[in-house]
Amino acid sequence: METMSTLPTPDYIRYLRRRAGLTQKELAKRAGVSQSLIARIESGAVDPRLSTLRKILNVLEEAMKEKTKASEVMHSPVIILHECDNVEKAARLMWESGISQIPVVDKNGRPIGTVFEKDLVNAFLERGNEALRIKVTEIMDDLLPIVGPSEDIERVINLLLQGVPAVLVMKRGRIIGIITKSDIIAKHLIRL
Repeated sequence: METMSTLPTPDYIRYLRRRAGLTQKELAKRAGVSQSLIARIESGAVDPRLSTLRKILNVLEEAMKEKTKASEVMHSPVIILHECDNVEKAARLMWESGISQIPVVDKNGRPIGTVFEKDLVNAFLERGNEALRIKVTEIMDDLLPIVGPSEDIERVINLLLQGVPAVLVMKRGRIIGIITKSDIIAKHLIRL
């Protein structure tokens, strides 16, 4: 005689939905059921029919196979500096925008380096107010890592976890987005 496998608990269904990156509304639409039914299943208020549960689990399985792309998480437009800009502009942009790094591009819009907060601080320590007038190319650091818009977000997360403060997203030689740890966190908060 066959033994029946254990049905997933409401908490496990909620866990799978969140892991798949779906809202209750998205899951309901894909499974062809109402959002209120998904909410009642997840709260344990209702036991769904086996056929309904199968539809929901199939949708969750498919959604977990889909990979989140860099373009879905990136922040755009990206604040940039041009190679002819000075340190004063970099400092103002960082201060006003609440950011800690800015990519530097050449006259053709291709990234050539990055100005970080630490670069500004070091410039001010070494040169005082005189630092405000120097070009950002004199203090800029290495280029941030670059990925394409269809890059799997897991690769981006791995780069960020290695200590890189941000990852640039480029398409056809142009910066179209930037991803920081905050963008990853925001993306997951929106899904809840």
